[in-house]
Amino acid sequence: MADVAPIGAGSAPQPTAPAPDGILSIRGGVGGVSCQLEELLRGAALLDDLVQQLIGVESEARAVQADLGPYLYDSYASGCAAIDAVAESRGEVGRVRQELVGISASVRSSHHDYVQTEVKNLFPRMLALDEMKMSGAPWVPGRDITHNVVTSIIPPGMGARGIMRGLLQSPLVPRLRPRPVTIEKIDESIEQVDPSMAQSIRRLESLHARGDGEIEIIQLDRDGSASWMVLIPGTQPDAPDSNPFDIPGVGEALGYDSEEVVPAIGQALREAGAEAGDQVVAVGHSQGGAHAMNLSQNKAFLSEFDLKYVLTAGAPVGGISPEPGISTLHLEHIQDFVPGTDGRVNPDTKDRVTVTLNNEVKTPEGEDPGLGPGHRLENYAAGAELVTASQDPSLAASSAAFAGVVGVGGTARVTHFKLERSPLPDKRQILQNPHLPESRSTAGAR
Repeated sequence: MADVAPIGAGSAPQPTAPAPDGILSIRGGVGGVSCQLEELLRGAALLDDLVQQLIGVESEARAVQADLGPYLYDSYASGCAAIDAVAESRGEVGRVRQELVGISASVRSSHHDYVQTEVKNLFPRMLALDEMKMSGAPWVPGRDITHNVVTSIIPPGMGARGIMRGLLQSPLVPRLRPRPVTIEKIDESIEQVDPSMAQSIRRLESLHARGDGEIEIIQLDRDGSASWMVLIPGTQPDAPDSNPFDIPGVGEALGYDSEEVVPAIGQALREAGAEAGDQVVAVGHSQGGAHAMNLSQNKAFLSEFDLKYVLTAGAPVGGISPEPGISTLHLEHIQDFVPGTDGRVNPDTKDRVTVTLNNEVKTPEGEDPGLGPGHRLENYAAGAELVTASQDPSLAASSAAFAGVVGVGGTARVTHFKLERSPLPDKRQILQNPHLPESRSTAGAR
């Protein structure tokens, strides 16, 4: 009995939704739409190369056919046969070339259709806020809602970075602009370190609790050579003006590309013992995640250190574009409004993965709700454990990239550095020069 073809065999392929991965919604990476679209274009380009090669074969066949012409009368029968064989071969090559041209055009058309479909798929998200208003649903500040609010406020063609920088440059608010940041080594210890994603996020909790502008630098052993992890805490709202991770620090991170904090982190790495070319992983929560991502686009930092990976939790980083080859993983929670405050959706690329946690969370009884339960570090640490255990191709590749730099853990050297922002200039100086306080950028470092 002949085999029965499966239902739908021979018909056009239909897209299918990715398999669920528990509470995780995954976008980007090697299994992401953009990567697949890139593969379509790469395939079309390879077909175009084959077409050019076949054109060359046709040209050579035509030259051979012309060269055989003068010998036709020496042996008419065999000469005609030879010329006909070459002509037929050239015709077959031409037919294959035409087929490849058609296939390449179809692939590019498919790419165009997929891109248009993805654009249309964004509209329901853009309408989510209006639907919520019409339905009378209670206000639940989450990532998507915040994103929609911000994008509805920002004028077309102007990003959140431009808006924030414009506000911070006002001479009326000099304390909100970046000021030079210095570092001070606080302590150094040798301890057992678990460098997993989840435990790295949990270590940020103690940094945040200190509330004094400290970062943590961990020297790890990676197959006999040193690699480094930089941990950057989130906003410390009750901090003094000297703490660069206070509320105005958000402005430096999102409006000024962390122009003072990034050099300070580089100096801390050097004082901790890192050498030029050493591999680095950066981990940050909230504002700290934005500072961590700014490392990935700072050419001075990247010219010295080999930043391989950035892990962020609850951070607004959609407008920050890392240099090619740097892997990034962004953890966001559906109940956390902070990641949406920049009004930008994280790009979907081969090296960039965004994971949204969709479980319902509540603030533990008796604890300060802070910015909401979705923004809690333990919530993101639990999500990181699910990421590491996932078999999703994008997450598996991203987790492997992270582990490839930090290794399996063990004895490590842990150093804490305190970052301190310089004081404001005298008020008379500010009145005489409204662009004070002068930062590295205005001093000509960039």
